[in-house]
Amino acid sequence: MIARPDAEFTELIDTLRDFIDSEVIPREDLKTAHDSEAVERVAMELHALARARGLGAPRARVEDGGLALSWTECCAYLEQAGRSFLGPPALRCAPPTQPDVFALDALASPNQRHDYLEPLQRGERKSCFAMTEPAPGAGSDPRMLRTQARREGSAWIIDGHKWFISGAMRADFAIVVARTDQGPSWFLVDVNTPGFEIVRSIPTMEPFDMGGHAEILLQGCRVSADALIGEEGQGLAYSQLRLEGARLFHCMRFIGLASRAMAIAQDYALRRESHGSRLAEHQMVQAMIADAHILLYAARTMTLDVARRLDAGESIRHHSSMAKVFVAEAVYRVADSAVQICGALGVSEDAPVSMILRMIRPFRIYDGASEVHRSAIARRALRHGLAA
Repeated sequence: MIARPDAEFTELIDTLRDFIDSEVIPREDLKTAHDSEAVERVAMELHALARARGLGAPRARVEDGGLALSWTECCAYLEQAGRSFLGPPALRCAPPTQPDVFALDALASPNQRHDYLEPLQRGERKSCFAMTEPAPGAGSDPRMLRTQARREGSAWIIDGHKWFISGAMRADFAIVVARTDQGPSWFLVDVNTPGFEIVRSIPTMEPFDMGGHAEILLQGCRVSADALIGEEGQGLAYSQLRLEGARLFHCMRFIGLASRAMAIAQDYALRRESHGSRLAEHQMVQAMIADAHILLYAARTMTLDVARRLDAGESIRHHSSMAKVFVAEAVYRVADSAVQICGALGVSEDAPVSMILRMIRPFRIYDGASEVHRSAIARRALRHGLAA
């Protein structure tokens, strides 16, 4: 990825900002926020409008309809896109598609690229990443993986139980993580394969969730030998590769969403009067606003630093963990303060602030719980003698 000239990139961000403000946010219908069919229709309409403006998936190649942005450039692009619930799906940079594309681009065979990656990049197919399992299976600790894949002639037979698989309700295929004789491995499984059963959609607190979070049973699910992605036994390393980009994109998008929540709260504080003066004149409200700006400045700085390291080809495992923990907690505090400043309006669905809080809250769990990341950060620091 080659960085664009500053003037060209500034124009791109201005175009995106105007698109989000004039087209995307006005199409957010809070009354249908939990209607996945309605949200999908609007996202598809917005995708067509985005393409007409020259806007597309930030990391995808130009020949695939993307923008081929560097990770550093993605920070500004994803923050603008993330100000709306509908921005990332409209621009084909919402999970699980974005991290799946990133991983498959690095790992897929020529046939897998043709049958899965390229249609995914074009928006013709949808994917999901199936690793999480009910207890005592894999959750925050992927080493607890229980789903099994065994060889039978030239085929693989997969048996297992997955749940909270994001995007699975609309997926055409899944990347299934299963344990083989060589260790955890990845397999491409079409959702219409016999033995692959979507049991149910698990409701969660998030609004504007198009793909749901599914429970899946795999019972004697037979796939061909070429369903194996990359090398057998490398599934945990591949999962780490996928998660590094996913965490960074989450940080970028949620910074934008939290910033919007605080902008709504600031506007409300300037208009609403309490105890003889505007809320904006009360020092406790001013403190919440100041803290929000400090937190978002720090969150942007950390995210940008990790993006620059990724562009430079450095390992970001340690730094992305620190950024993920900090940003996940920072954006939640900002959104929570926005709710508090807006009072009853903040907890209602007359304004998007409460939905922003609900959208952001799971980030402290998704892609590794904060507690797990803290433990890993400390272990690496102690093992390698890293200076704080």
